[in-house]
Amino acid sequence: MASSQQAADGPAAEDGEITQVLEFGLGEETYCLDIAYIDEIVDAGELTAIPNSPRHVEGVMDLRGKTTTIIDPKTLLGVAEDGARERIIVFDPQETDEGGTVGWVVDEVYQVRDVAPEQVDEATTAGDDDVRGIVKGDDRFVVWVEPRTQ
Repeated sequence: MASSQQAADGPAAEDGEITQVLEFGLGEETYCLDIAYIDEIVDAGELTAIPNSPRHVEGVMDLRGKTTTIIDPKTLLGVAEDGARERIIVFDPQETDEGGTVGWVVDEVYQVRDVAPEQVDEATTAGDDDVRGIVKGDDRFVVWVEPRTQ
């Protein structure tokens, strides 16, 4: 992610501004994404499988007339646990490099919350392109991930 990634990490991260993130569940863990990448959240529905597609591609669905590719982030992030798979986080096509409509199927969506730079520990995730940092607070850790689609 070239320019959109730089925009997300750019001045806001340097100036100490608050970032809003969406918290969601995959298995037993809680993850979050910058809401700037998110277009909408929908209920998981019936998917059409795509023959010979990569392992992380669950299939496609019709979302208001648009063919939307649905990805399993558990495969991308190495999460082994099963879950309810009840919601789909649809990414803003302007913010991803895919050029089409893409969504992640997640177990649950929890909340949108504000995250200040001092709440993010980036040292433990150095060198991991999928993880932006660990958000500390409320006696728990939330893994802040990047919206990878491949």
